[in-house]
Amino acid sequence: MTWRRHPRSASADDLLTALGRLTERARKTAESQKARVELAEALQRSMLPTRLPAVPGLQVAARYAPARNGLDIGGDWYDGFLLPDGSLGLSIGDVQGHDVEAAAVMGQIRIGLRAVATATTDPGEILRRANDLLLSVDQGLFATCSFLRFDPATAVVESARAGHVPAVWASPGGCGLVEDETGVPLGIVPGESYPVVRRRLSRGAALVLVTDGVVEGPAYPIEAGLEAVSGLVGSAVGQGASAGELAAAVMGVAALTEHTDDAAVLVLMGADGRAAPG
Repeated sequence: MTWRRHPRSASADDLLTALGRLTERARKTAESQKARVELAEALQRSMLPTRLPAVPGLQVAARYAPARNGLDIGGDWYDGFLLPDGSLGLSIGDVQGHDVEAAAVMGQIRIGLRAVATATTDPGEILRRANDLLLSVDQGLFATCSFLRFDPATAVVESARAGHVPAVWASPGGCGLVEDETGVPLGIVPGESYPVVRRRLSRGAALVLVTDGVVEGPAYPIEAGLEAVSGLVGSAVGQGASAGELAAAVMGVAALTEHTDDAAVLVLMGADGRAAPG
């Protein structure tokens, strides 16, 4: 017996053609998204400092981790640079949104903070001017941010925050959240003011700042994340951990939250009178 293949109907051919087009479109979309993610990550990495300055009386360390799902990249940053009076300026923040646009705005804010800090070293004034600068370029995005100034002559930290996650303060005697008064995030309200808080960073004490990618996840509330960081920081400081060890340990909390956002950690730790690496 001879078997013959029945010809496909026109409708079947049309269906296969349409399926092929959809598959090709999906492939191109995936490739485009992958390219945008890779570009965003490259931008992010290139804009973060390769090292943080060392000043007497302070250990400083930082860590950054991209999003776990590889898509939400680009908005978080940390930075550190010397100010004209010899003190150290530090910032950490998170731009609304993700991908290339957020990475580009993050770079603008970071450069803007550095530029403003050449004219004033007051953290509240730096944030006020940076806020007005971000509004003037009309990017349509906002950012949370904390800016700090460490004076090596007095070991005093001056800080101001713009809607950013509270810091964690720890000393050998205890630890807790630093819920200082805050202004609204940068890029929302013109003329906003940012209160400045001053505290002395004694030897062995630590001030730890994070972005919400460290302490918040899809099923992990930010309160639980901050509690986990607070407990970890208190234990690490009590055991004499270095700033670098502490920064790495705090970043480990992000694994618990299963964060979908990128994440950054910045640690300041009081040291002896010599410049101390993180």
